[in-house]
Amino acid sequence: MTENSKRSRGIRPFQVMAILAEAQALQAAGRDIIHLEVGEPDFPTPEPMTEAAVTALRAGRTHYTPALGLPALRERIAAYYQQRFGVTISPERVVLTTGASGALMLLSALSLNPGDGLMLADPGYPCNRHFAQLFDAHGQMIPCGPEVDYQLTADVVARHWQPSTKAVLVASPANPTGTVLSPQQLAGIADVCRERGGEFWVDEIYQGINFGPEPELQPHTVLAVADDAFVLNSFSKFFGMTGWRLGWMVVPQDKVSTLDTLAQNLYLAPPTPAQHAAMAAFTPEVMAILEERRQILEERRNYLLQALPELGFKVAVPPAGALYIYADASHFTNDSLSFCARLLRETGVAITPGVDFGDYRSGEHVRFAFTTDIHRLQEAVERLRRWLSAV
Repeated sequence: MTENSKRSRGIRPFQVMAILAEAQALQAAGRDIIHLEVGEPDFPTPEPMTEAAVTALRAGRTHYTPALGLPALRERIAAYYQQRFGVTISPERVVLTTGASGALMLLSALSLNPGDGLMLADPGYPCNRHFAQLFDAHGQMIPCGPEVDYQLTADVVARHWQPSTKAVLVASPANPTGTVLSPQQLAGIADVCRERGGEFWVDEIYQGINFGPEPELQPHTVLAVADDAFVLNSFSKFFGMTGWRLGWMVVPQDKVSTLDTLAQNLYLAPPTPAQHAAMAAFTPEVMAILEERRQILEERRNYLLQALPELGFKVAVPPAGALYIYADASHFTNDSLSFCARLLRETGVAITPGVDFGDYRSGEHVRFAFTTDIHRLQEAVERLRRWLSAV
């Protein structure tokens, strides 16, 4: 039997998927499991978007689209940037992809050469560094604690820049921490990247799931302060289309042609039904539905921010966006994977170990996803209270 490639052997498994698989097995055996582990909104896709897809399917619109996506959808996304953020971009710069993961795959293939470094915050979404590794580059992981909101800053990027550094990738709002970079912070990082001849990539897939009244925490885009940045976004989180697998990028105009060629070769075209569903995403009706859901998520977040510290977890930086609370569990454990596994088996509450998100103090942290209704969150907290008092 032949060996798998070195690059595939070097990619670490996503531990939350093992937690999810065990949780589903326990559920199938009759256990009542409360799922706070996977970052997927519990709301269905808004009905007008589903109906748009059904209408397109019944009309026979099931064939390939252009590799860069439906021109009409690219135009609607460009219009969305103008209407919501006051940013003017050409529709030609919008590239539809098979989810944000497809966008990151294309961008990695476009920009990274063997040996290049992609600078990332630790903790952060684990798959980002793995995409770099697939192209024989590497994730340049920078420990980022609560003193910098678990985010790279202009100063941190400047101090850690290496000759091999090709690009910096930040997420705002971020997974697992929910922290947000202000426009001024984004502009500062963009300046450092520009001065050093590197690229600035910004993951905005949780854009729209923002909390708090402060202007700098409201939904915004790096394109308002750095038109040369590369933006990765998705219809999965805010728009509720996780299973449809549709994302997009906004890129500099001179990169579009090469991305078109890469998309043709790597996956041919984004999913056609998903694109037709997304054509209805920016209507006033759908945006009103999404705002109602954002308010529900904020209510859940606020509940956990009050409840978790009472149990003994520390939340050094309250999340200003996304779907998660990244909690310091050092009062209970320095082995977050074993802690989460035992918690699941003994209480039926599934959460994510910090080891999924990097190495920096990861054994002392866990992630709670507030992706279930408030009554289930209350039940989860009560189970945790009983369990923690006994361990």
